[in-house]
Amino acid sequence: QKVLMQRLVQVDHKVRTDVTFPAGFQDVITINKLKANYRLLYDTKGRFLVHKIKTDEAKYKLLKVKKVALGLKAVPYIVTHDGRTIRYPDPDIKVGDTIKFNLVEKTIVDHAKLEL
Repeated sequence: QKVLMQRLVQVDHKVRTDVTFPAGFQDVITINKLKANYRLLYDTKGRFLVHKIKTDEAKYKLLKVKKVALGLKAVPYIVTHDGRTIRYPDPDIKVGDTIKFNLVEKTIVDHAKLEL
């Protein structure tokens, strides 16, 4: 709790001071004082695994698209697996696709189609 209150821990490039803040799959955890970056992944048994990553890899996150819809005034948007809403996405992005999201600029860098 003392480490969080010193504002040393970032989750997805946002400082978090709440001890009960839920960190989830593919979240990037940064500890600036240690100059360490980690990504939360699953191991083979479905438990969370903290995987050390490089600084350039900590700038992006892979997100799965859960919903594609039109908002007010016909503004297209997508909703991802972590609850993030992104307005004006590429029209080629559909439900089930994976997008590469830049956490610093908050933009979609690339996307990959779900192929069955």
